[in-house]
Amino acid sequence: MERRHDLDWVRVCAFGLLVLYHVGMYYVSWDWHVKSPHAGETLEPFMLLSGPWRLSLLFLVSGAASAFLLAKMPKGFLGSRSWRLLLPLIFGMLVIVPPQSYYEILDSGYPGGYHDGYLAFWGRYLAGDGSFCDQDGCLDLPTWNHLWFVVYLWVYTVAVWLINCIAPSALPRASQWLGHRLSGPGILLWPVLLLAVVRIALVERFESTHALVDDWYNHGQYFSVFLLGFLMARTTGFWESLQRLRWVSLPLAAASYGFLIWYFYASGYGDANPPPDALRNFQRAVWATNQWASIAAIFGFAYRLRHSDSPALRYLTPAVFPVYILHQTVIVVAAYNLKALGIPPLPEGLLLVALTFAVCFGGYEIIKRIRWLRPLFGLKIENRSRARKLDAADTPASL
Repeated sequence: MERRHDLDWVRVCAFGLLVLYHVGMYYVSWDWHVKSPHAGETLEPFMLLSGPWRLSLLFLVSGAASAFLLAKMPKGFLGSRSWRLLLPLIFGMLVIVPPQSYYEILDSGYPGGYHDGYLAFWGRYLAGDGSFCDQDGCLDLPTWNHLWFVVYLWVYTVAVWLINCIAPSALPRASQWLGHRLSGPGILLWPVLLLAVVRIALVERFESTHALVDDWYNHGQYFSVFLLGFLMARTTGFWESLQRLRWVSLPLAAASYGFLIWYFYASGYGDANPPPDALRNFQRAVWATNQWASIAAIFGFAYRLRHSDSPALRYLTPAVFPVYILHQTVIVVAAYNLKALGIPPLPEGLLLVALTFAVCFGGYEIIKRIRWLRPLFGLKIENRSRARKLDAADTPASL
């Protein structure tokens, strides 16, 4: 099978955007692990620009990657995926994520402050100490924090593997049936309708928790797009239709984004002045429209890059998973320690972005050269003579 370089480009750019988004979380009013003293609503409209679709895009790409891998190695599919997702998850929860919780405690209103140092906290973290509480509640320890994406991806992978084992013909039939309907205007209509139904029915009933067992709205949207990516991965007509309709998808995404900005920031509606139910549900349908139209536009324009390999892409593709694992911890640690310098928010934010990418890619350069570290960050262990050639195939088997 010919490699789909457009999917690689989308994956790389989406994870780069994720780094920027998490830096932005330090400066907005929404709850996060540590907060800037300058936090406010200024950046929130820009954050909303990718909010509806950013993670759905990643799950769709991951679904397509899973389909390619299953076709390539049907017998070892689940074992390979589990090894390259669960091992980094466990390592990440034990080693990479704990500093996020530690600095969250230092930055919070923990009664009397916390003064015992990181190693003492780490021991209590590993022991599952639930006594770290403030006015907002108690920390659940240990935790996976940003690595929830890996957990969900593994669960969805197991789901399609089980379907393939129990009813081997079901997925090809579903792919063929869906491919006929996702052509022409249907490629924009039906996914929007599905996502709108999911959001209207579930978003108010199930708060986003990323805790797996009670996160039904997120499962409704993310498993749907993961399965769509899995089923449509090798259906050329699907991707060609997205390319043909890219100039329809793009203005639709822009118009729906404009409505969302009005609704959340200019309409005057809020907790003290709730909107009418009809308008609220219409907003949820517009959210779903923006979610899918943005994804459709991105893939529609990116499809022209399906044959566009480059040295930069070959370097960035295997770096995605290690950078993803490291990035949020780097942001939290750097943001908390930069706070004492009193740097104005704009130069501080730019410095935080530069530091995050520099530390994460520096970490990747170390990780890829140490044989025992590679699997802990989702990279294959390869013979040195073949490592450079095969590195570029790492990320599709991981994410």
